[in-house]
Amino acid sequence: MKRILILLALILVLVLTLAVFANYSKGYRSGIIMKMSRKGYVIKTYEGQLNTGGFSGDVTGGDMTSMIWNFSVRQSEKRTIEKIEEAVDKGKRVKLYYEEKYIPIPFWGETKYFVDSVELINP
Repeated sequence: MKRILILLALILVLVLTLAVFANYSKGYRSGIIMKMSRKGYVIKTYEGQLNTGGFSGDVTGGDMTSMIWNFSVRQSEKRTIEKIEEAVDKGKRVKLYYEEKYIPIPFWGETKYFVDSVELINP
């Protein structure tokens, strides 16, 4: 019984380690940043919204919604946060490079998408 509990504990630690440190995907998205905020009561996280442009909906003229992508930025990414705030202030188009985690990590951010670098796009 003791071996089974130890094995289950090791499996749990392995799964949690993979969920926190492994990436599901990496990529980038471009658009105009709509919002950047710092949220949280105890643990503050940086959350943002990127308007990727265009609308989604059906061809018959049903509900049309804008394509908003929610993302998070780790507190340790100071330069990235500064560049995002600059882009928001100037209304510039950006390319956000991100890592997608398997699950949201509450003490890092509200989403599974963590932006780690920003490129300002000249019109």
